[in-house]
Amino acid sequence: MQFSSSLCRGQLIRRYKRFLADVIHPGSSTEAPLTIHCPNTGKMTGCAEPGWTVYFSTSDNQKRKYAHTWELVENRRGDLICVNTGRANPLVAEALAQKRIPSLAQYDDIKAEVRYGNEGSRIDFLLSGGDEPDCYVEVKSVTLLDETAGEPGGQGYFPDTESVRAQKHVRELIDCVHHGHRAVLLFCVLHTGIDRVSPAQHLDPVYAGLVLEALTAGVECQAWKADISPEGMTLIEQLPFAV
Repeated sequence: MQFSSSLCRGQLIRRYKRFLADVIHPGSSTEAPLTIHCPNTGKMTGCAEPGWTVYFSTSDNQKRKYAHTWELVENRRGDLICVNTGRANPLVAEALAQKRIPSLAQYDDIKAEVRYGNEGSRIDFLLSGGDEPDCYVEVKSVTLLDETAGEPGGQGYFPDTESVRAQKHVRELIDCVHHGHRAVLLFCVLHTGIDRVSPAQHLDPVYAGLVLEALTAGVECQAWKADISPEGMTLIEQLPFAV
């Protein structure tokens, strides 16, 4: 997946009001900070420290209040992190269409945002057309790295805070399996420093318990890592996943 426009580089001053960030942009004609849109409603732990390098895209939509969108950040270790959570689904859609996820390559029909379940959810992808039952795929973006070891590469977690919405999605997947469908919880790792993934028991024990219940019920959990650069992103490898 290539970014539609070349990303500009800047230095983060601060992220605030959830949806905004101020950056220093060396290419600006003024010394005033540039305010950009932050497309991430999460806590962004380990992803938004002042002074870090940020990469942002530019829209030519004249109706937008803020023309620039924060896409990537580079942490102090040199890891690249995609903070735009809206990129995860297109990245997975590309991998599905190009048959780069072997366990899901047998499906020819890919539908996005299909209503399902008893709790008013929309599944990220409904796959059909293979010899197996229809497959429901829920995508989660992983950017939280445990840096306690202080070494490159490490343990990633989802979610980065308590998430009632994520809990609901796991319950819906369990229900899918109970109704004879295939269900996959796909963790899209958008942090080059992460090399394994687990549910964040220390941040959302309810979610972690539901994931364990889901695995027992037959829901498949997969973690796939993206190669990330200012030019684009591609899912490249499956990572270990453990509860």
